[in-house]
Amino acid sequence: MTAILAEAEPLWRARARTLVEHPRFEQAIVALIAVNAITLGLETSPALSARFGDWFRLIDRTVLCAFVGELLLCLLVYRGRFFANPWRVFDFVIIGIALMPASGAFSVLRTLRVLRVLRLVSMVPSMRRVVSALLAAIPGMASIIGLMALVLYVSAVIATRSFGAIAPEYFGNFGASLFTLFQVMTVEGWPDIARDVMTEAPHAWVFFVTYLLVATFMVLNLFIAVVVNAMQSQVAHDLKDEGEAQTQLILDELRALRRELEALRGSDARP
Repeated sequence: MTAILAEAEPLWRARARTLVEHPRFEQAIVALIAVNAITLGLETSPALSARFGDWFRLIDRTVLCAFVGELLLCLLVYRGRFFANPWRVFDFVIIGIALMPASGAFSVLRTLRVLRVLRLVSMVPSMRRVVSALLAAIPGMASIIGLMALVLYVSAVIATRSFGAIAPEYFGNFGASLFTLFQVMTVEGWPDIARDVMTEAPHAWVFFVTYLLVATFMVLNLFIAVVVNAMQSQVAHDLKDEGEAQTQLILDELRALRRELEALRGSDARP
């Protein structure tokens, strides 16, 4: 009996693997995530929540049960290799947060249910590619962020000392100057800020134009260039992996055909 069960277990695992890796199964999980995202958004409406709150809670629990079932299937199929995939670990953490109690001291965790929507990132290959590219760009972005912080710091010190008395609402202290210059860097409402300062300091335009040229047109563009380069590298890497996988598949099929031919020759050679 034990031997029969030992032989049957790989069969069940193979069937579970076929189910988990089937495109229709993945599409169903994506559809559930989309439905859950819609219901979580509708729950924010007091009127809809009061009228359909029971239905929203039912859908939420049903979707959570489906996610737990999918997670258990993946654990059954991949076992120890489950945690070797960072995207499966990401799903595991998201579902674990959703299963934590949402009452008493943990009531704040109820809001974190919306994190389940982030599972779309792990389910959609194009989103995974974008996130992987962003993670790969972090080392390059760190130096750009450091340069940006240095430019902000130096400019905030200059602005506080130069325009603090003129426009205290914008440059009255170092913190206010940092916030104002960050706003200027996004090119949001900077002409109004500059004109307010220029009413008493006509030459202030030199500071603002120089800051925009350095912070916005140079540093931010460098930031974007690093991200784009990382995404191009990630796409090239994925294409290379796909090509290698297809080549390996062809080689495996050729080896299988060779073994079949050798087996046929061996059977023909027998008297």
